[in-house]
Amino acid sequence: MLPVHTLNNGQQIPAIGLGTFQMRQVEGDDVIHRTINTALQCGYRLIDTAAVYRNEADIGRSLKQLLPKYGLSRADIFITSKLSPRDHGFDSTEKACMKTLEALDCEYLDLYLIHWPGVQKLKSDDPRNAELRQESWKALEKLYTAGLIKSIGVSNYTMDHLEELIQYATVVPAVLQVEFHPRLYQKELLEYCKSKGIQLQAYTSLGQGKLLDEPTVCTIAAQYNKTTAQLLLKWALQHDVGVIPKSVRTQHIKDNINVMDFHLSEQAMDSLNSMNTNTHLCWDPTRVK
Repeated sequence: MLPVHTLNNGQQIPAIGLGTFQMRQVEGDDVIHRTINTALQCGYRLIDTAAVYRNEADIGRSLKQLLPKYGLSRADIFITSKLSPRDHGFDSTEKACMKTLEALDCEYLDLYLIHWPGVQKLKSDDPRNAELRQESWKALEKLYTAGLIKSIGVSNYTMDHLEELIQYATVVPAVLQVEFHPRLYQKELLEYCKSKGIQLQAYTSLGQGKLLDEPTVCTIAAQYNKTTAQLLLKWALQHDVGVIPKSVRTQHIKDNINVMDFHLSEQAMDSLNSMNTNTHLCWDPTRVK
Protein backbone atom coordinates (compact mmCIF):
# COMPACT_ATOMS: atom_id res chain seq x y z
CA MET A 1 0.00 0.00 0.00
CA LEU A 2 1.39 3.38 -0.99
CA PRO A 3 1.76 5.96 1.78
CA VAL A 4 -0.54 8.96 2.05
CA HIS A 5 -0.28 12.22 3.96
CA THR A 6 -3.32 13.66 5.73
CA LEU A 7 -3.65 17.38 5.05
CA ASN A 8 -4.75 19.98 7.59
CA ASN A 9 -8.34 19.80 6.29
CA GLY A 10 -8.51 16.00 6.58
CA GLN A 11 -8.02 15.30 2.86
CA GLN A 12 -5.52 12.57 2.02
CA ILE A 13 -2.83 13.10 -0.60
CA PRO A 14 -0.64 10.31 -2.01
CA ALA A 15 2.96 10.75 -0.83
CA ILE A 16 4.25 9.78 -4.30
CA GLY A 17 2.88 11.26 -7.51
CA LEU A 18 3.71 11.70 -11.17
CA GLY A 19 5.19 15.05 -12.18
CA THR A 20 4.47 16.26 -15.72
CA PHE A 21 6.71 19.34 -16.12
CA GLN A 22 7.93 19.58 -19.74
CA MET A 23 5.79 16.58 -20.68
CA ARG A 24 4.24 17.57 -24.00
CA GLN A 25 2.70 15.70 -26.87
CA VAL A 26 5.12 15.10 -29.72
CA GLU A 27 3.94 14.30 -33.22
CA GLY A 28 3.91 10.55 -33.71
CA ASP A 29 4.29 9.81 -29.99
CA ASP A 30 1.37 10.11 -27.60
CA VAL A 31 3.81 10.50 -24.70
CA ILE A 32 1.29 11.74 -22.13
CA HIS A 33 -1.20 8.95 -22.77
CA ARG A 34 1.59 6.37 -22.71
CA THR A 35 3.15 7.76 -19.52
CA ILE A 36 -0.12 8.02 -17.61
CA ASN A 37 -1.04 4.50 -18.71
CA THR A 38 2.23 3.17 -17.26
CA ALA A 39 1.83 5.25 -14.11
CA LEU A 40 -1.71 4.04 -13.40
CA GLN A 41 -0.60 0.46 -14.04
CA CYS A 42 2.22 0.90 -11.49
CA GLY A 43 -0.12 2.31 -8.85
CA TYR A 44 0.31 6.09 -9.18
CA ARG A 45 -2.81 7.94 -8.12
CA LEU A 46 -1.51 11.55 -8.03
CA ILE A 47 -0.96 13.54 -11.22
CA ASP A 48 0.74 16.94 -10.87
CA THR A 49 0.33 19.50 -13.64
CA ALA A 50 0.13 23.30 -14.08
CA ALA A 51 -1.30 25.85 -16.47
CA VAL A 52 2.20 26.80 -17.63
CA TYR A 53 2.98 23.17 -18.55
CA ARG A 54 0.35 23.46 -21.31
CA ASN A 55 -0.58 19.79 -21.02
CA GLU A 56 -3.75 19.90 -18.90
CA ALA A 57 -6.08 19.04 -21.80
CA ASP A 58 -3.93 16.08 -22.86
CA ILE A 59 -3.81 14.82 -19.27
CA GLY A 60 -7.58 15.19 -18.90
CA ARG A 61 -8.18 13.33 -22.16
CA SER A 62 -5.78 10.54 -21.19
CA LEU A 63 -7.36 10.06 -17.77
CA LYS A 64 -10.84 9.95 -19.29
CA GLN A 65 -9.73 7.16 -21.63
CA LEU A 66 -7.56 5.22 -19.18
CA LEU A 67 -9.39 5.24 -15.84
CA PRO A 68 -12.06 2.70 -16.91
CA LYS A 69 -9.29 0.37 -18.14
CA TYR A 70 -8.05 0.05 -14.54
CA GLY A 71 -11.48 0.06 -12.91
CA LEU A 72 -10.85 3.55 -11.55
CA SER A 73 -13.03 6.64 -11.32
CA ARG A 74 -12.21 10.34 -10.96
CA ALA A 75 -12.55 9.97 -7.17
CA ASP A 76 -9.62 7.53 -7.15
CA ILE A 77 -7.23 10.07 -8.68
CA PHE A 78 -5.67 13.12 -7.01
CA ILE A 79 -5.15 15.94 -9.52
CA THR A 80 -3.00 18.99 -8.72
CA SER A 81 -2.73 22.04 -10.94
CA LYS A 82 -1.29 25.51 -10.48
CA LEU A 83 -2.08 29.14 -11.19
CA SER A 84 0.16 30.71 -13.81
CA PRO A 85 2.17 33.79 -12.65
CA ARG A 86 0.49 35.74 -15.46
CA ASP A 87 -2.95 35.18 -13.88
CA HIS A 88 -2.42 36.71 -10.43
CA GLY A 89 -5.32 38.82 -9.14
CA PHE A 90 -8.80 37.93 -7.84
CA ASP A 91 -10.85 37.82 -11.05
CA SER A 92 -8.08 36.42 -13.23
CA THR A 93 -7.38 33.65 -10.70
CA GLU A 94 -11.03 32.60 -10.76
CA LYS A 95 -11.04 32.60 -14.56
CA ALA A 96 -7.76 30.68 -14.72
CA CYS A 97 -9.03 27.99 -12.37
CA MET A 98 -12.22 27.54 -14.42
CA LYS A 99 -10.08 27.28 -17.56
CA THR A 100 -7.97 24.57 -15.89
CA LEU A 101 -11.09 22.64 -14.85
CA GLU A 102 -12.37 22.86 -18.42
CA ALA A 103 -9.04 21.72 -19.89
CA LEU A 104 -8.83 18.75 -17.51
CA ASP A 105 -12.55 18.06 -18.04
CA CYS A 106 -13.04 17.87 -14.27
CA GLU A 107 -15.74 19.14 -11.94
CA TYR A 108 -13.18 19.83 -9.22
CA LEU A 109 -9.44 19.88 -8.49
CA ASP A 110 -8.00 18.00 -5.55
CA LEU A 111 -5.32 20.65 -5.08
CA TYR A 112 -4.72 24.06 -6.66
CA LEU A 113 -1.51 25.94 -5.95
CA ILE A 114 -0.29 29.46 -6.57
CA HIS A 115 2.68 28.51 -8.73
CA TRP A 116 4.97 31.45 -7.97
CA PRO A 117 4.84 34.35 -5.46
CA GLY A 118 5.65 36.92 -8.15
CA VAL A 119 3.62 38.25 -11.05
CA GLN A 120 4.77 37.76 -14.62
CA LYS A 121 6.19 40.97 -16.14
CA LEU A 122 6.57 42.69 -12.74
CA LYS A 123 10.01 43.24 -11.25
CA SER A 124 10.74 40.98 -8.29
CA ASP A 125 10.81 43.94 -5.85
CA ASP A 126 7.54 45.50 -7.10
CA PRO A 127 5.10 45.90 -4.16
CA ARG A 128 2.24 44.85 -6.45
CA ASN A 129 3.52 41.26 -6.22
CA ALA A 130 2.36 41.08 -2.59
CA GLU A 131 -0.95 42.81 -3.35
CA LEU A 132 -1.81 40.55 -6.27
CA ARG A 133 -0.80 37.29 -4.62
CA GLN A 134 -3.07 38.23 -1.71
CA GLU A 135 -5.93 38.73 -4.18
CA SER A 136 -5.10 35.36 -5.75
CA TRP A 137 -5.22 33.65 -2.36
CA LYS A 138 -8.60 35.19 -1.60
CA ALA A 139 -9.87 33.83 -4.93
CA LEU A 140 -8.54 30.37 -4.03
CA GLU A 141 -10.37 30.55 -0.70
CA LYS A 142 -13.60 31.39 -2.56
CA LEU A 143 -13.12 28.47 -4.98
CA TYR A 144 -12.32 26.20 -2.03
CA THR A 145 -15.48 27.23 -0.17
CA ALA A 146 -17.49 26.63 -3.36
CA GLY A 147 -16.12 23.07 -3.54
CA LEU A 148 -14.36 23.54 -6.87
CA ILE A 149 -11.02 22.88 -5.16
CA LYS A 150 -10.68 20.29 -2.38
CA SER A 151 -7.44 21.79 -1.01
CA ILE A 152 -5.48 24.96 -1.69
CA GLY A 153 -1.81 25.74 -1.33
CA VAL A 154 1.23 27.50 -2.71
CA SER A 155 4.42 26.69 -4.55
CA ASN A 156 7.85 28.34 -4.37
CA TYR A 157 6.91 30.39 -1.31
CA THR A 158 9.63 31.23 1.19
CA MET A 159 9.06 31.41 4.94
CA ASP A 160 8.59 35.19 4.60
CA HIS A 161 5.93 34.68 1.93
CA LEU A 162 4.17 32.10 4.11
CA GLU A 163 4.21 34.30 7.19
CA GLU A 164 2.74 37.15 5.16
CA LEU A 165 0.03 34.84 3.77
CA ILE A 166 -0.93 33.43 7.16
CA GLN A 167 -1.57 36.99 8.40
CA TYR A 168 -4.48 37.43 5.98
CA ALA A 169 -5.51 33.84 5.19
CA THR A 170 -8.87 32.53 6.34
CA VAL A 171 -7.78 29.10 5.13
CA VAL A 172 -4.22 28.01 5.99
CA PRO A 173 -2.43 26.48 2.97
CA ALA A 174 -2.68 22.70 2.93
CA VAL A 175 0.47 22.19 0.83
CA LEU A 176 3.70 23.99 0.01
CA GLN A 177 5.50 22.65 -3.04
CA VAL A 178 9.17 23.64 -3.28
CA GLU A 179 12.52 22.53 -4.63
CA PHE A 180 13.82 20.06 -2.06
CA HIS A 181 16.76 17.67 -2.34
CA PRO A 182 20.00 17.00 -0.40
CA ARG A 183 21.71 20.05 -1.96
CA LEU A 184 18.73 22.18 -0.92
CA TYR A 185 17.62 20.57 2.32
CA GLN A 186 15.33 23.35 3.53
CA LYS A 187 15.26 22.15 7.12
CA GLU A 188 14.05 25.40 8.67
CA LEU A 189 11.24 25.72 6.12
CA LEU A 190 10.28 22.06 6.65
CA GLU A 191 10.10 22.52 10.42
CA TYR A 192 8.11 25.73 10.00
CA CYS A 193 5.59 23.97 7.74
CA LYS A 194 5.22 21.12 10.22
CA SER A 195 4.54 23.63 13.01
CA LYS A 196 1.78 25.25 10.89
CA GLY A 197 0.25 21.99 9.67
CA ILE A 198 1.36 22.58 6.08
CA GLN A 199 2.41 19.52 4.07
CA LEU A 200 5.69 19.98 2.21
CA GLN A 201 5.92 18.46 -1.26
CA ALA A 202 9.18 18.32 -3.20
CA TYR A 203 9.91 18.99 -6.83
CA THR A 204 13.29 18.41 -8.48
CA SER A 205 13.92 15.59 -5.99
CA LEU A 206 16.69 14.26 -8.23
CA GLY A 207 18.33 17.65 -8.64
CA GLN A 208 17.57 17.70 -12.39
CA GLY A 209 19.63 14.51 -12.59
CA LYS A 210 22.71 16.27 -11.21
CA LEU A 211 22.55 14.34 -7.91
CA LEU A 212 22.32 10.87 -9.46
CA ASP A 213 26.09 10.54 -9.79
CA GLU A 214 27.06 12.21 -6.51
CA PRO A 215 29.57 9.93 -4.70
CA THR A 216 27.67 10.02 -1.38
CA VAL A 217 24.40 9.17 -3.11
CA CYS A 218 26.00 6.38 -5.16
CA THR A 219 27.68 4.82 -2.11
CA ILE A 220 24.53 4.74 0.01
CA ALA A 221 22.34 3.54 -2.88
CA ALA A 222 24.73 0.61 -3.43
CA GLN A 223 24.49 -0.31 0.27
CA TYR A 224 20.72 -0.66 -0.08
CA ASN A 225 20.84 -2.20 -3.57
CA LYS A 226 18.66 0.62 -4.89
CA THR A 227 19.02 3.13 -7.72
CA THR A 228 20.28 6.59 -6.83
CA ALA A 229 16.89 7.99 -7.84
CA GLN A 230 15.12 5.64 -5.42
CA LEU A 231 17.50 6.70 -2.67
CA LEU A 232 16.86 10.41 -3.22
CA LEU A 233 13.10 9.91 -3.24
CA LYS A 234 13.27 7.81 -0.08
CA TRP A 235 15.32 10.51 1.66
CA ALA A 236 12.53 13.04 1.06
CA LEU A 237 9.80 10.58 2.07
CA GLN A 238 11.55 9.85 5.36
CA HIS A 239 11.43 13.58 6.06
CA ASP A 240 7.63 13.26 5.61
CA VAL A 241 7.90 15.21 2.37
CA GLY A 242 5.81 14.22 -0.65
CA VAL A 243 7.50 13.61 -4.01
CA ILE A 244 6.34 14.01 -7.62
CA PRO A 245 9.14 12.58 -9.81
CA LYS A 246 8.71 13.03 -13.54
CA SER A 247 9.76 10.46 -16.10
CA VAL A 248 8.48 9.19 -19.44
CA ARG A 249 10.60 6.03 -19.28
CA THR A 250 8.73 2.91 -18.22
CA GLN A 251 11.48 1.52 -15.98
CA HIS A 252 12.03 4.83 -14.21
CA ILE A 253 8.29 5.27 -13.62
CA LYS A 254 8.24 1.81 -12.02
CA ASP A 255 11.40 2.39 -9.98
CA ASN A 256 10.26 5.78 -8.68
CA ILE A 257 7.20 4.32 -6.96
CA ASN A 258 8.97 1.18 -5.75
CA VAL A 259 10.58 2.75 -2.68
CA MET A 260 8.58 1.36 0.22
CA ASP A 261 10.51 -1.88 0.78
CA PHE A 262 13.51 -0.33 2.54
CA HIS A 263 14.25 2.19 5.28
CA LEU A 264 17.27 4.50 5.47
CA SER A 265 19.26 4.39 8.69
CA GLU A 266 19.82 7.50 10.76
CA GLN A 267 23.44 7.49 9.60
CA ALA A 268 22.39 7.37 5.93
CA MET A 269 19.91 10.20 6.46
CA ASP A 270 22.55 12.30 8.24
CA SER A 271 25.02 11.73 5.40
CA LEU A 272 22.49 12.90 2.83
CA ASN A 273 21.39 15.84 5.01
CA SER A 274 25.01 16.96 5.29
CA MET A 275 25.21 17.39 1.50
CA ASN A 276 23.19 20.61 1.86
CA THR A 277 24.75 23.69 0.24
CA ASN A 278 21.51 25.74 0.00
CA THR A 279 21.82 25.51 -3.78
CA HIS A 280 18.79 26.28 -5.93
CA LEU A 281 19.08 24.30 -9.16
CA CYS A 282 15.81 25.76 -10.47
CA TRP A 283 14.28 29.13 -9.63
CA ASP A 284 15.15 31.15 -6.54
CA PRO A 285 12.01 32.71 -5.01
CA THR A 286 13.91 34.52 -2.23
CA ARG A 287 14.32 37.56 -4.52
CA VAL A 288 10.54 38.03 -4.88
CA LYS A 289 9.27 40.65 -2.43
